[in-house]
Amino acid sequence: MTDATTAATTNEPGLRSALNHLQSILVQGEVLEAWAFQRRVFALAHRRLIVAATNNRLIALERRWFGGFDFKDLRWQDLKEAHISVGIFGATLHVVAENTSDLAMAAAANRTMDYTGLVPDQAQAVYRICQSQDQAWREKRRVREIEELRARSGGVQIMGGAASVAPISGEAMQRLEQARQMLVAKLISDSEYESIKAKILSGP
Repeated sequence: MTDATTAATTNEPGLRSALNHLQSILVQGEVLEAWAFQRRVFALAHRRLIVAATNNRLIALERRWFGGFDFKDLRWQDLKEAHISVGIFGATLHVVAENTSDLAMAAAANRTMDYTGLVPDQAQAVYRICQSQDQAWREKRRVREIEELRARSGGVQIMGGAASVAPISGEAMQRLEQARQMLVAKLISDSEYESIKAKILSGP
């Protein structure tokens, strides 16, 4: 975010209020990496919004008609693809996501979100983060899919990246399933799940 952009935003009370609200909903350890606000011309016919990218998720903050804000968020692990188009009146960020499934092979209906009229350079900054996160999570899902296939067949891949296959006990399978259920229920984070899984697979 440039100094000029920050100054322009803080000079508009509505945007300053929205940005303050956005900061207030960030969780501990979450960092705001880029954001894009809707151009004023679009606010005449729409509720003005801000789209923000953090290290954990994509957030869309929309002003209510009679004051206050509504927000929707998208975890990066649920992102499937992102596109951007830039026109005369602003940029449109198009996002496709899964309906919150943490199992790599689970079937889930997609949801789509379009954010129109965004300031182009800001929207492009958010888009670059979307692309980076999408690529990172595609690789994680690919690895997890292989692990799930091996687990279902009675073995798992261990030693990060090695091709060796080790047998897995019924008790370990049960503990892995419990960890997956906790992840789906958002009781633990993805990094905590990976840590628990590594301990289960490396232990006796």
